[in-house]
Amino acid sequence: MIEERSPAAAPDRPASFSSAAQAKRKASASTQCTVDFEKDGKQTGFFHLPLSAHDDAWGVIRIPLAVIKNGEGPTVILEGGNHGDEYEGPIALGEMIRDLDPGRVSGRLIFVPAINLPAVMAATRTSPIDGLNMNRTFPGDANGTATQQISAFVNDALFPLGDAFLDLHSGGSSLDLIPSSVIEPVADPAKHAQNVAAVTAFDAPMIVVIDNRGDPRTATASAARAGLTVVGTEMAGGGTVSLDALDICRRGTRNVLSHLGVLPPEDAAPLRHEPKLYEIPGQDGFVLATEDGVFEPFHANGTPVSAGQPAGRIHFLNDPAKRPVELAYGHDGILYGRRQPGRVKPGNCCLVVAAPYRRAFA
Repeated sequence: MIEERSPAAAPDRPASFSSAAQAKRKASASTQCTVDFEKDGKQTGFFHLPLSAHDDAWGVIRIPLAVIKNGEGPTVILEGGNHGDEYEGPIALGEMIRDLDPGRVSGRLIFVPAINLPAVMAATRTSPIDGLNMNRTFPGDANGTATQQISAFVNDALFPLGDAFLDLHSGGSSLDLIPSSVIEPVADPAKHAQNVAAVTAFDAPMIVVIDNRGDPRTATASAARAGLTVVGTEMAGGGTVSLDALDICRRGTRNVLSHLGVLPPEDAAPLRHEPKLYEIPGQDGFVLATEDGVFEPFHANGTPVSAGQPAGRIHFLNDPAKRPVELAYGHDGILYGRRQPGRVKPGNCCLVVAAPYRRAFA
């Protein structure tokens, strides 16, 4: 059983985080861990989430968990596999679990490399158990569906242990994105500066402020509310493993841990990229399908684009006499991401534009 540290005792945590609402969502007593979070050294194990299915009345979901602890220092939670079709993060975290010498650690690392295990095993964005997107279920529900219980465990049991949170994503099966580190928007200027510094240390080709259309139910938004320093990523995508993005993810994870003081300075790789800060400029940053058909993009990722410029067109393969419908960009910037499958229906995200961030960098 995991024993939670009171979030009220942690510095810089909002008082509301230890409110009655948080207590109501407290991780289920039936969730069990096979590791000791206070023990020095390297441990690998699982946390067990009850699952009573047709073919297994009293079974559990065994979600991999690892802890590397050595002496005093910050606690960093490293998450991969929030979506099951995003691979660079889980690969990089698995390597670190196997290869990192605990003697190089000052503090504690908590790894959950395949946090949404049902989706990871199915290679899908959403869970095959309840159909939910884990990254739209925070802060979770300890008495809810399987995905909601996983989110509640992360939010209510792990976040109170942590000082920082790395959430490693890619574009998944539906998007191909420029590899980037991601800033979760926060209102507090001091916390924003901490997040910017950590995200910059990751050293990705781009830094992008992403608010997920203002949705507060993501893992990074929940970690930010808990007062943690937060680093997100988008590592390419397309439902495959990008060698370039995997290299960026490996280097970037160690760079952030060195920046936070959990790994020694010499473990950080030399910086390759000048910090360039972008944001998705609201609804105008998304080019959405308006018809049912096949989308032809006009530009490659990284191309400078402008509002009103033709962006692509939708073809109607079942009616070759019908002319394609052309779509246009809604904002100036660069093409940050493209839809991977050609088949589209109304509302699908076809293209994403990132624009230079107009506010203060830190």
